[in-house]
Amino acid sequence: MVTKSFIYIITIALIGGICAESCQNPKVEASYFTSLDATVVTQIAYITEFTLKCDNTLPENYGLYAEVDGKSLTAARIGENKYQISWTEEPAKARSGVHQINILDEEGWASLRRARRADPAASVAPLLAIQLSHPGSYSGPWVNSEILATFISILVAYTALRNKSKILA
Repeated sequence: MVTKSFIYIITIALIGGICAESCQNPKVEASYFTSLDATVVTQIAYITEFTLKCDNTLPENYGLYAEVDGKSLTAARIGENKYQISWTEEPAKARSGVHQINILDEEGWASLRRARRADPAASVAPLLAIQLSHPGSYSGPWVNSEILATFISILVAYTALRNKSKILA
C-alpha cells in the first residue's frame, strides 16, 4: 500500500528533477575588462560578461556560480542568457597574467561545496571555464617627478657654483 508521504516524496523528486535541468553542450562567448591604471584607484576591477548558449532551453532563473583563484562568486544575470562576473583586488595583490574563471551551475556548485567540506583543496569539473587575461596595472613611474626635479635643481646649483668659483679665481 502506498502512503501519502511516499507520494509526496515521489512528487517532490519529479518536480525537482524537472526544475534542476542543467545546460547541455554549453557554448560561451565572453568579453572582459580590467583596470589598467593603479595610480588613481584603490581597487583593481575585473569584469567578465558572457553569453551562454545550450542545446536545451534553460529556465529563466537558471543560477550560475563562479570560482576564481579560490574566491566564490555569483554570476549576475544581465539579459537573456547573458551573465556577468566581477570582483576587485588591491593593486598590491593583483597579479598580471591569466585568471581562470570556473563557471558552475547549481548542481556543480552544490557538489563543490560538499567536496570542500571534506577537503578544502578539492575541485569539481566546471560547466565551462573562461580565461581573463590581465596585463598588469600601471602604478606610476619608478622615480616621482618631485624627486627628479629636486635632484636636477641640486645638480644645476652645484654646477653654477662650481663655474662661478672658476670664473672668479
